[in-house]
Amino acid sequence: MTLSRTQAILERIFAAALPDRGDVEAILRLEDERHQALLFGFADHVRARFVGEGVLLRGIIEFSSYCRNTCGYCGLNRDNTALVRYRLGADEVLAAAENICRAGIKTIVLQSGEEDNLDADWLRGVVAAIKARHDVAITLSVGERSRDEYALWKKAGADRFLLKIETSDPVLYKELHPGMSIENRIRCLQDLADLGYQTGSGNLVGLPGQTLESLADDILFFKKGDYDMLSVSPFIPHAQTVLAGASTGDLAMTLIMTALTRIVSRNAHIPATTAIGSLNGRDERPKALTVGANVLMPNFTPSPYRQDYEIYPNKRCVTEKPGACPDCMARMTAALGRPVDYGRGDSLKQSPGVLAETPSN
Repeated sequence: MTLSRTQAILERIFAAALPDRGDVEAILRLEDERHQALLFGFADHVRARFVGEGVLLRGIIEFSSYCRNTCGYCGLNRDNTALVRYRLGADEVLAAAENICRAGIKTIVLQSGEEDNLDADWLRGVVAAIKARHDVAITLSVGERSRDEYALWKKAGADRFLLKIETSDPVLYKELHPGMSIENRIRCLQDLADLGYQTGSGNLVGLPGQTLESLADDILFFKKGDYDMLSVSPFIPHAQTVLAGASTGDLAMTLIMTALTRIVSRNAHIPATTAIGSLNGRDERPKALTVGANVLMPNFTPSPYRQDYEIYPNKRCVTEKPGACPDCMARMTAALGRPVDYGRGDSLKQSPGVLAETPSN
């Protein structure tokens, strides 16, 4: 395939209300570095045009490692008896939130496993207390819950919710999520959007059994959902899961998927994920920031607990003192010639007048 042909496909994907699946698959098959460079440059242009140069910071607090699920890729799975489980108290969460605000960060992410014993009213109180003390946005990431619980937290002041689909392939989803259903996952995403949350989803790249066709369907899923936030992470096998012996997800494909996600979503907020920073022992997040990502997520989980939130092994930034990450990230973005954006980073999906132009490369 010629470079001009690749450029034409990228322009069609960008312009389409729903891209042709064959076009997306053609880009996923790119192996020549020149063609990949064309893709990455195109995506970076879209990022600059639609979300700007600033890199947003989201401070994350992983407040519980308990989970009811047995997902095949996740170290928090219920069957992992080797994992030390913990649950922060409200005072500990509020202290961590205070640290985030002292760092000048305007978004607090409250994340946990999908635990049965999560008290919805307890979380409501935590959200309300943070909102009463600080002028920040709150993102929740606590999994599948009832519509009434989502509404309770929204009324308390929660602004956003992240619920990754991980894979839009129904067969693969069923294999990796015993006792769960993709239909309920999508129901939750729809409930969140209906309730007025800024809503995020995302996928894992390199899952055993994943095909280029299913990755293309993930891109179409992202486009159809028009999500405010999207996350693309490489699969990293965990020793205490059924996929312990599987191969690690490929960085190049993760970057290609990040670039395509930027092109189809245009102005969604996309993180350079901690998993990209942990892949193969190297911090590759700067590469993600050059192919469409515009968010970094410093970890403010208290140090005694941080290493026990082990979704995957050898996770980056588990030994540093709370508050050390923002300075590191500022140096990372400065090296790319981009500034840290200390704004709230609310959804841009309602921004008018920016969807007509096709980027040139």
